[in-house]
Parts: sequence; C-alpha cells; structure tokens
Amino acid sequence: MKKMFYIALLAITIVACKNQKPTVQGYQGQGKSAIVSTLSKPVQKQWKGIWSFENETVFFSNDFESGRLNGITYDGNNHYTALITAENTPVNVSPWYAFKVWSNTTKTITLKMTYQDSRSRYYPKLSTDGINFIPLDSANFTGINKGTGNFGIKAVPEMIEIKLNIGTAPIFITAQELYGSTRVKKWIDSLVTKDFISTYEIGKSKEQRAMNLMQVGTGVHKKAVMVISRQHPPEVTGFLAMKSFIETLSGDSPKAQKFRENYELFVVPLMNPDGVDNGHWRHNMGGIDLNRDWQDFNQPETKSVRDFLVKKESEGYEFVFGADFHSTWDDIYYPIDTTITGDKGKIVFDWINNITKRLPQKHTNVKPSTEIKPTMVSRNYFFANHNMPAIVFELGDNTPRDFLKEKGKVAAEELMDLLDSN
Repeated sequence: MKKMFYIALLAITIVACKNQKPTVQGYQGQGKSAIVSTLSKPVQKQWKGIWSFENETVFFSNDFESGRLNGITYDGNNHYTALITAENTPVNVSPWYAFKVWSNTTKTITLKMTYQDSRSRYYPKLSTDGINFIPLDSANFTGINKGTGNFGIKAVPEMIEIKLNIGTAPIFITAQELYGSTRVKKWIDSLVTKDFISTYEIGKSKEQRAMNLMQVGTGVHKKAVMVISRQHPPEVTGFLAMKSFIETLSGDSPKAQKFRENYELFVVPLMNPDGVDNGHWRHNMGGIDLNRDWQDFNQPETKSVRDFLVKKESEGYEFVFGADFHSTWDDIYYPIDTTITGDKGKIVFDWINNITKRLPQKHTNVKPSTEIKPTMVSRNYFFANHNMPAIVFELGDNTPRDFLKEKGKVAAEELMDLLDSN
C-alpha cells in the first residue's frame, strides 16, 4: 500500500511540475560547488507556538521537533495563507515546512503555501500521529504558476493550494516524514539492544545537542566503514535509505555476521541535529551548510566527526569505505573518479555497478568528481585525509519509500560482498 502511495506521489509531482517528462538521461546532478566561507553567520530562529483564528476555533502550531511555519493569515471563507521562510540567506532552495492544524468543529479549509525566494519543492505529506505519513490526495492539490523543465526548482509550482478536512484531532502537514533527534535516538536505541552495537557521544552541536555515534562491532577489528547522514535537514529520503543500509549491516544474516567478523561500522545518523529540530531548510545553527565545512572545520558538528576519525586512526583503524547519504531531485551517485583515486577507489564503482544490476527498474545516474581539493565536502575529506574510498549517495525526494528501503538493503549486501572478496 505504501509503495502505491509513493508511486502515485511521484506521478503527482511530475504533473505538478508542468507535466515534466523525464529524459532518457534523467537527473544530471548539480554543478560544481562554490567555495564559501564557513564562519558562522546569524540565524533567524523562528517563533514557535500556536496561532488561533475565527474566534479561537481554528489552530495552527509549529511547536514540535522539525516544525516550521513562519506565518499564517486568515483570508476569509475558510482560506488561509502560510508563509515559509529560511533560517538565513543565501540558502539552497529546500523550503522545509512542518506544522499541525485542527479545529473545534469539523470543516474543510483551503491553505495556500507561499515561500521566501523559493518555489514549492516538496509535495505535502499528512499524518495524524507524526509517525505514519501519506501523500495528500491529488484531488486536493493545486499548483499555482506552474514551472518549466524536468528537474530543479524552476520545474515546480511557485505556490500551491491544498484542501484539508480538519477536526479536533491535529493533522500534521509536512514537506517530508518527521525524523527529529528524539525519533532518531529511539531508532538508535532500538538497535543498541544487540550486544555488538553501542552508542556514544562524540561532540555537541551549536545548540549543545548530542552528536550521537553508533558503533557496530566488537572493537577488536581495525578495518572500518564510516557512514554519515542528514547534514541537510530536509533530506529525509537519504536518511531512510541509510537506515535500511545500517539495519542490514547490523542484521542476523550469515553475510552480516561475516562482515562483523572483519569490520567495524561507525555511523553518525544525524549530522545536523540543530537544523533538523529547528526545521531548517539547509543550515546548522551557525547558519552554515555543513557539507561545505570539511576543509576549515569552523562548525562543531564537522569538527566532532573529524576529531573522531583522527582519534580512530591513531588507534590503528583503517577506514576502507565511506558513505554520506543525501537527498536531491532524483537518485544519483557522486563518487570520486578513479583518475584521482586509482585502484583504491575502484570498489566504489564496482559497488554502484552491482547495485544497478540488482535494481534495474530505476535508472540512477553517476557523476564522478575529478577534483578533491579543496576538500570542503565530506566525500573529498574522507579520501584526501583518510585515504578512504567514499561516495555521496543521493536519493530522490519522491523516490518510493519501499524502493528506498530495498535500495539501502541491496547497497549493504553488495558492499559486504565486495569487502569480503577484497
């Protein structure tokens, strides 16, 4: 059932993006990242609370982890306009929103979503419990000023209007599923019940949230795999694939047991807990894109992982593979070209090819990088400073959730096979 929802969601979003028709090549990926300063910049922290309207009978709230609603107005005739703004600018156009709405009486309302210097990237998801989400029925969705092209922010509507049936039970309306730091910690704790998994803090975020690391293994092996996720708060699909990836490596299969006989696995599932919990579009509370701070390390989150890697190497660990899970407009792999890595990086391309053979139903482009200096992004830092073959593993915003889970599982299985053969 969930798979059908997300297949429908993908089709709905394509229609919303002015009947975009994916080309044979598919999403070609982003261009070269600009070199930017990662010294902290001011962040406008949103007000959190409850708005009430119509003589206090209709209510909106952003007062929960990952909540984001910067303003709401009542326009009359059960019509409301929501304003979504970023934590600071300039910022990547990833206009995250998440809020609840309810009413003292059952009614149908229309809600217009508007954005600061952006367009409507994320198709609305609905939930009654903040855990289980489904896409809004397409019959209740209208794109305004539809976009042009196949991918990217220009392809989606400038604004949207949605119809909602509300009552006394609050309904969540979110850009993507909610995985705040509390929910992520519960997931980590659910795995730590296994005697070969532990968790500990490797640092603090800008707002003093814990940077939690999960270790899978007994600590006696000196070859290791490093995984990080969620440098950018809205990138939930990358997290979901990573979650399946880690669960497979931590599983009870003979293949997973053999992997753990030879390798340690280190995971930072939530690289940007402040940005996630504050409902940011992109940045941490230092106002910085963390995936531009792997050269200067001006932010505490990246420093924590850097210091951890340096410490582990001083203890004799050799990192043999690194993966940084992200989300973008469609699935794409960003490895480092073997003209840079030589035979050391061939495992990444073998891995991509093996995943592709097992999952031919969804085309995924590959965009290798031929530059690693300045390191700036995690993948480049991992290789340049720790000789670790690494990849940025990107999943589409609207990739069906069942497929995300399957892709994470297949990716883990293929990595285990390659490491075993090596």
